[in-house]
Amino acid sequence: MEKQGCEVSIIIINYNSSEYSIKCVDNLLGNIPNAPSFELILVDNASKQEDYGILESYLAGLDDERIQLYRSRINTGFGGGNMHGVQYAQGKYYLFLNNDTLLLNDAVSICHAFMEETEDAAVCGAQIYNEKEEKQVSFDHFTSLGREVFGKKAMEVLFPKSKPDRKKRRSEPISVNYVNGSFMFFRASDFNAVGGFDTNIFLYFEESDICYRLKKKGKNTYFLPSASYLHYQGKSVDKTGVPMAVKIELKTSMFYVIRKNYGYLHYQVLRLFFALRYGLVSILRPKYFQLFLRILIGLPIGKSLKQKQLIQD
Repeated sequence: MEKQGCEVSIIIINYNSSEYSIKCVDNLLGNIPNAPSFELILVDNASKQEDYGILESYLAGLDDERIQLYRSRINTGFGGGNMHGVQYAQGKYYLFLNNDTLLLNDAVSICHAFMEETEDAAVCGAQIYNEKEEKQVSFDHFTSLGREVFGKKAMEVLFPKSKPDRKKRRSEPISVNYVNGSFMFFRASDFNAVGGFDTNIFLYFEESDICYRLKKKGKNTYFLPSASYLHYQGKSVDKTGVPMAVKIELKTSMFYVIRKNYGYLHYQVLRLFFALRYGLVSILRPKYFQLFLRILIGLPIGKSLKQKQLIQD
């Protein structure tokens, strides 16, 4: 029987954090009373068998035909895991939702209604709250040489129209560079037209990269303060237990995106800036010497954590 389409395909990645995935699904099903037709696609990104088994048993118990679970035998990261889910998605819209989130209102319906009314919108995001129910920065400015050298606040002062104040309280939707990757509500046709997430990136800056590519096509990103969710912040990433490796991965992704979107000259100027910066930092804080050495060789994407992932049973 041919699979029927729906309005929204919600894609969630699980990586050794089934307890959060279960809470996320429970919360989602209880907070979308007015939502359009949807399907829920969970992608297990090569978790340990025990963790995957817990999630599999829980979903089987729900016995909901709208929910599908797929397992990848290799951890392909944020972009790769979501792209794994996209191949099964039938929705007019895609919602990429971190498993360490809880909706605080019917954010799915709010985003859907906004996208239906806003033709130039390719993607929108919601207001983030932390565990203490404090508002968090929910959008950011494109990764660029200017942002990394002069800082985000300087960019907001110099370019207030294109770089709105990230910390200002807002009540109306606003066009921004990109929204946080923990909740991204895309028009599927626009997402597909730019090839989706760049799977060369293992972690970090995927949202900046795809929103930049959409902007180049004349498609905009919006922040919707009326939609909201709680984000526990990086519960899957924390399980790596290798903080410096994660810092290096973040910089590796950043340099890749800079070179890809702005060219070789921007990349080399930024590399020189960071080499000087972390060369000095590592004198006082030796643990940064590893990052300094990686910057000296250009933070090649070939040394990403992605290359260290093993095929699981």
